[in-house]
Amino acid sequence: QVQLVESGGGMVQAGGSLRLSCTASGSRFSINTMGWYRQAPGKQRELVASSTSYGNIRYADFVKGRFTISRDSAKNTVYLQMNSLKPEDTAVYFCNADAVLLDTARLFEYWGQGTQVTVSS
Repeated sequence: QVQLVESGGGMVQAGGSLRLSCTASGSRFSINTMGWYRQAPGKQRELVASSTSYGNIRYADFVKGRFTISRDSAKNTVYLQMNSLKPEDTAVYFCNADAVLLDTARLFEYWGQGTQVTVSS
């Protein structure tokens, strides 16, 4: 099993910045893709950004130029630097990871518990 623990959420005024972190822990696993999703009240969960183990990065159009995803593979940690935040960025942000459990050679998907980001106008 793999556990994802997020940190860094909070409340900020429009135009401000926040940095989210997510660290994966467990035993005998290898992470492929790590990323961030978000879910606002009454809306579906949506991809924000993702990073593969090969270095491919994907951003949702609504965060391009404002958010930056980075990854420390040695620490099994992914970061999301969020700049120029807008009220519409308010949501619960979830860390997501695809990981192979080495004992089974199978790929599983994992989610963090979510961290609230609130942007006030």
